[in-house]
Amino acid sequence: MSEAGKAGLMAVDAALAAILAQAQPLPAETVSLTHSHGRYLAVDVAAPLDLPPFRASALDGFAVRHADTPGRLRIVGESAAGAPYGEPLGAGEAVLISTGAVVPDGADAVVPVEWVPDAGGETLLVPERVNDQNAIRAAGSDVRQGTVTLARGTRMSAVHIGTAAALGLGRLLCGRPPSVAVLATGSELRQPGDRLAPGQIYNSNAPMLASALATAGASVTLLAAAADTQTEHREAVALALEHDVMVSTGGVSVGGHDLVREVMAELGVHELFWRVAMKPGKPLSFGVRTQPDGRRTLVFGVPGNPVSALVCFELFVRPAVAALQGARDPGPHYAPGTLASSIRRDPGRDQLIRVRRAAGGALEPLRGQQSHQLAELAGADGLARIRAGADELAAGTVVDYLPLR
Repeated sequence: MSEAGKAGLMAVDAALAAILAQAQPLPAETVSLTHSHGRYLAVDVAAPLDLPPFRASALDGFAVRHADTPGRLRIVGESAAGAPYGEPLGAGEAVLISTGAVVPDGADAVVPVEWVPDAGGETLLVPERVNDQNAIRAAGSDVRQGTVTLARGTRMSAVHIGTAAALGLGRLLCGRPPSVAVLATGSELRQPGDRLAPGQIYNSNAPMLASALATAGASVTLLAAAADTQTEHREAVALALEHDVMVSTGGVSVGGHDLVREVMAELGVHELFWRVAMKPGKPLSFGVRTQPDGRRTLVFGVPGNPVSALVCFELFVRPAVAALQGARDPGPHYAPGTLASSIRRDPGRDQLIRVRRAAGGALEPLRGQQSHQLAELAGADGLARIRAGADELAAGTVVDYLPLR
């Protein structure tokens, strides 16, 4: 047993810090912009050009010299998007211009088309004075060339992809998604769709964790469940340890059939801690296995109770997967929430209470809080973290809220 295990339970924040200290970013790889959604940037991205790259009109109208207004002006041409007017604008002249089109040299304002409804033919009458730089977007008014526009560790979203596209970036250097093996253990487990014999249950944890890992950006391998024998455990764990991350579920407590930690130790996993001061999820184990060539596998043993497994995933595994990809802030990402009713604290462990946001945003604890009640968890939209203490938290107390959707 690890020293942390001998001493007692590890605090939640200390356990997370120990995990993240081991979750160093994987080597980066270049990906096409169209395949970068959800990936984490491995380097700062500086703008290779001004954006916009030229003075552009903010609306449809006429490019003019503001000193010539009010007055009648001669229309000498058109500047359309992608087809600029090629001559400098002279005194008393105007150019029909489209939104986003280049403002001609010599022009310093744009007259909105609504101001000149009778414009047509060869001239237009501007009825009032137009301000200098009216409706003109200066070159670089969005971003200047050389400015860091997308920071290292940013997870690419639609708006980030749009920004990169506007800068002309077709490929990006991103963190590599970790390969993650998910292994459920237990002789009682059967696949959904199979017929259950007495004493058997469906394997819900493995597909749940695989789905959650996919949303975290991992490349997931779902292994067949291992029965409670040394041979099956050893074969399955050995296969899982070939990945960047191994997540096993079940077999990490103290029962006679809880073999996972023993087999992991035999296969070279150095356990950093076992058991965390939290409810649910206390039996969590975490270790690292280093292969002769230097490759490392982060090894999580999450409890078999489904709610415990998911809570451990959200608090510890998801942040580790993000950190391996180079996330700037791997989480977990709590938000403030207000309790709708009072909750008695546990003197020794943080509680992760399943809650639903009520009208007005208050956090309502759900009826079922036991660690096997997965169906009740399906009705929750988040977890409220109730830190350990000897008293009761009154309704209206602000706590950490972790969204699950």
